[in-house]
Amino acid sequence: MSIKDWLGGVITDVPVVPAGPYQDGAASGVWTLDQAADYTRQGIWPIAGNVLPVGQSAYITVGTFSWVAPTDVTSISVVLVGSGKQGGGITAGGGGSLGYKNNITVVPGTSYTLVVPAISTGTATSIVIGATTYSVGSTNSNTAGARGGSTDGGGDGGTGGNGACGGGGGGAGGYSGNGGSGYFSYGAGPNAGSGGGGGGGGSSQGGGGGVGLLGEGSSGAAGSPGGGGGSGGSDGGVGNAGNPGDYGGGGGTTGGTGSGRGKGAVRIIWPGDARSFPSTRTGDE
Repeated sequence: MSIKDWLGGVITDVPVVPAGPYQDGAASGVWTLDQAADYTRQGIWPIAGNVLPVGQSAYITVGTFSWVAPTDVTSISVVLVGSGKQGGGITAGGGGSLGYKNNITVVPGTSYTLVVPAISTGTATSIVIGATTYSVGSTNSNTAGARGGSTDGGGDGGTGGNGACGGGGGGAGGYSGNGGSGYFSYGAGPNAGSGGGGGGGGSSQGGGGGVGLLGEGSSGAAGSPGGGGGSGGSDGGVGNAGNPGDYGGGGGTTGGTGSGRGKGAVRIIWPGDARSFPSTRTGDE
């Protein structure tokens, strides 16, 4: 048997098959023009200029949604932010957590369910892929939302403070660190966020800072009195309007009621084998 009788001219027990049709696929070996033409017709020959689909979807309103994997999209990366807690009485709300999961296998044309919770519900932010639910913790108290173990990385939310003069809300969790804790009347806090998380709210009912969805950026500053948003998230509010920042911030002692802020969020990017959180091609493309 001559080498020409082996696909790609490669002598092996396992037949060589091209991995197309995208230009970054492989067709190792030496092929005839007829073989290349045949595999092109089958849609598995790598073609210059034919690139993998690139895109993203963000879900930043409260509700249950279905995301359908686009044609030829077989992997995604996703970031999830839990919702925070509004303030009440002399207690400020805690911040929601952040978690991300990279390179999840999906099937083109298949619908996947995700949940974005409102502030103060305590409902987890989640997406279901096949038999696996990826989720992060929200909070319905002054305690911090916890990231949990279904993600590759992220951070917990910050703890909400308290005090008759106005405790500060907890900041949202970051991509590689936790949200800052809010101001407590006995003098602790507020603290800046870490790893791109939101800063804790200061005295006078400062709201905790939220966290952005475009990958890890600068951490939010400690509140003076509103906590700074982390990684492009919005700042917390001040005084009687001590509303939390989006996404996932906790409200100051009277902040958050009816503001619509501090909710959770989900953002999906693809392809997941080339784009990944916290910082590899995570911006909009």
